[in-house]
Amino acid sequence: MDEINQPQQLGLAFSGGGARGIAHLGVLAALDELQLPIGHLAGVSSGAIAATFYAAGVPPREILRMFQEVSLGQLTRISLSRYGLLRIDGVGKLFEQHLGLDATFEQLRIPLTLVATDITEGISVHFSEGLLIPPLLASSAVPVLYRPVEYQGRHLVDGGLLNNLPTDALVGLPGLQIVGVHSNPPHREPRITTLRGLIERTLNLAVGANTLPSKQHCALLLEPPELGAYRMTQYKRAPELFDIGYRHTLGRAAELHALLQPS
Repeated sequence: MDEINQPQQLGLAFSGGGARGIAHLGVLAALDELQLPIGHLAGVSSGAIAATFYAAGVPPREILRMFQEVSLGQLTRISLSRYGLLRIDGVGKLFEQHLGLDATFEQLRIPLTLVATDITEGISVHFSEGLLIPPLLASSAVPVLYRPVEYQGRHLVDGGLLNNLPTDALVGLPGLQIVGVHSNPPHREPRITTLRGLIERTLNLAVGANTLPSKQHCALLLEPPELGAYRMTQYKRAPELFDIGYRHTLGRAAELHALLQPS
């Protein structure tokens, strides 16, 4: 078969975004409903979690239910370390419980690339083979909040620090149409009245800026504007966030289908 006429698949790059990343699950639920083929996933931070569980075969609504049933206390332990306020052990146990202690990339039903930041070298690092849990923990270890994850001789933290829309992990892979799924839409903050609000806004602007080159790789960008009204910590509004991603993706169905048509 001529390369031009080979079937196309979607390559999905999922951003971080804290609670707003729950919208990624709605995006995946809509893609399932539209029966669109997915050839490769890439993710950072909350996007890494959504992509990993989906790649492992867990339905999006089941992922949502699973995380709604987990309390913050189960996921965090005070570290009192100079490297971070919290230990990430509880998060790791949750991942191990649902994915398996010795889970590997090779066991996933869809190829996956996770992106973390080497805080010492100041570079993004891609993981797509070998053990799954350590790179997943690293990709979602928010600096200062969590201690860095030590893996393969590196000190690793949240991949979104340098690369919050990891489309580069998909560039050059054959037969893929790259779709960026970005949960941090640009928006104007009406008012900042607290230190927490200032920190969230600062992170949002800094991380948002590093996605601009990544967006140039996208054949299509899914970036629900309604997400701008939600804070990164509003996990209790998970059903609303899921629904925003779901409805936005269904509304772009014609564009998604068009990506897969032979050229």
